[in-house]
Amino acid sequence: MSHDKIAKKLHNLQSSAIRELLKHSKMDGVISLGGGIPDPNLFDREGLLIAMDNVLTNTWKDAFQYGLSEGNPELRGAICKLMRERAIGCDIDDVVVTSGSQQSLDILARALINPGDVVVVERPTYLAALQVLQLAEANLMSVGTDGDGMIVDELEALLKTTSVKAVYIVPTFGNPGGVALTEQRRKQLVALSQRYDFVIIEDDPYGEINFTDKTFIPLRAWAAEMGNSDNVIYTSTFSKILAPGARVGWLVVPGWLKRAVIDLKQATDLHTSSLSQSLTYHYLNSGRLAGQIALIRAAYQQKCLVLSQHLQNELGDHLTFHQPMGGMFLWAKFRYEKNTTQWLQKTLNNGVVYVPGEFFYCDEPDHSTLRMSYVSTSEENLKEAVMRLKSALN
Repeated sequence: MSHDKIAKKLHNLQSSAIRELLKHSKMDGVISLGGGIPDPNLFDREGLLIAMDNVLTNTWKDAFQYGLSEGNPELRGAICKLMRERAIGCDIDDVVVTSGSQQSLDILARALINPGDVVVVERPTYLAALQVLQLAEANLMSVGTDGDGMIVDELEALLKTTSVKAVYIVPTFGNPGGVALTEQRRKQLVALSQRYDFVIIEDDPYGEINFTDKTFIPLRAWAAEMGNSDNVIYTSTFSKILAPGARVGWLVVPGWLKRAVIDLKQATDLHTSSLSQSLTYHYLNSGRLAGQIALIRAAYQQKCLVLSQHLQNELGDHLTFHQPMGGMFLWAKFRYEKNTTQWLQKTLNNGVVYVPGEFFYCDEPDHSTLRMSYVSTSEENLKEAVMRLKSALN
């Protein structure tokens, strides 16, 4: 595929509606439900100051120096400890530190995907993952989702007729759907990857933002239990639970893929910022992360309840949605035919923005859907946003 065709595909995803959203979402008086941006008021400034003081006092020489492409060994060790808390067993050699999970996806796409390879995604799925996979010239196919996550039976039917290279999935409180894959479907997906020999790319940026008492065991953990660890690659990030500006994420990769991932990491940017890695390590070493996650969970859960309750009360005759069990997003669908991309201009005039749902599809877009983020907006503004959306229907 020519670069012009790739650029055209990306242009279609970054349509005028998205450009308008980015342009207007920060204007005075506009309430943004659009960006997947953590609430900066919840950043642990005190903890980050303590961590940075440790960096500048104790490890400043290493923090300002070049480092290993696979990442700081101390940080990778701390990540292994965090992974054990998530039921994933791994060694330092299994972990590669990246500049956020977006870079993880880019490196994986280049390491795994040849032009024309079939990659299956959820319908809908993470917009930036679609962009990365299209740049890799993957042949994208999709299967549906419901309140229990990816409909794995649809994937199984596809596998009977199609050779699939990889499945990309955000199984826990996904972007944009906000739903979680059930345990039965997780086991089914991992079993299918073994039977049909495809790779699962498990993207888990939101798993810690859990509003329930349930434990959602990662696919990588189920794969280890089922003797299928080579087929599941896990990626996560500190962006949603610590600070996105640090740009620190990581991969847990099987041995057969590690050398290619490290070589691509080295060719891309040598290594993730040594300063950011050192800051993150000292923060983790302080023991403050658990309290920070608890703070984020409670705040986001309350905001989610405010938005969902007001949507139900004020727009329940117009919109339907699955109640999020965690994460940062609420995915809604009109009960009747409605083009949310066209409607965006009217809601902009009313001072509220969201992301039209059609941009989260690689095929068969549902134009009556929209994604709303509740995390970086005050509770009062969430209520006001719903009233402005209601007014825009008139």
